[in-house]
Amino acid sequence: MTDEQLQQWVERVSLEAFGWPFLHKATFNARLRTTGGRYLLRSHNIEINRKQYETYGAEETESIIKHELCHYHLHLQRRGYKHQDADFKQLLAKVGGSRYCQALPGAMRRLPIRYVLRCVDCAMQYPRKRKVEAKRYRCGKCRGKLQLLHLD
Repeated sequence: MTDEQLQQWVERVSLEAFGWPFLHKATFNARLRTTGGRYLLRSHNIEINRKQYETYGAEETESIIKHELCHYHLHLQRRGYKHQDADFKQLLAKVGGSRYCQALPGAMRRLPIRYVLRCVDCAMQYPRKRKVEAKRYRCGKCRGKLQLLHLD
């Protein structure tokens, strides 16, 4: 499926499900990893994860399109367009869009815990997946200095 076909699809879904036209641009974005799509607030464009379409097909992708169109239409109407807003939840239920997309196989790359920040004063430990500069932080329990320990 091309970007032009996606554009026509989004325009059709917008008119059929919402009764409002989609006047901006819809494209596939191959860089999306953990989300099915996204609505861009500044440009009002919609990006869809191509891998969702290739893996799960048209039905799942259409529910993602409806989800993004909920953000789009509510934002343009100056109503609650965020996930936690009642307007968003009501419109999403009305049009039959999905709240969450299915996870792509191999999409979630979990890093192992390789570092621990340990408080010098109270010995409280803070496991970390990435290396951080210990001098920039303090213990949340006693405000003591932290020491970075490397696990391996």
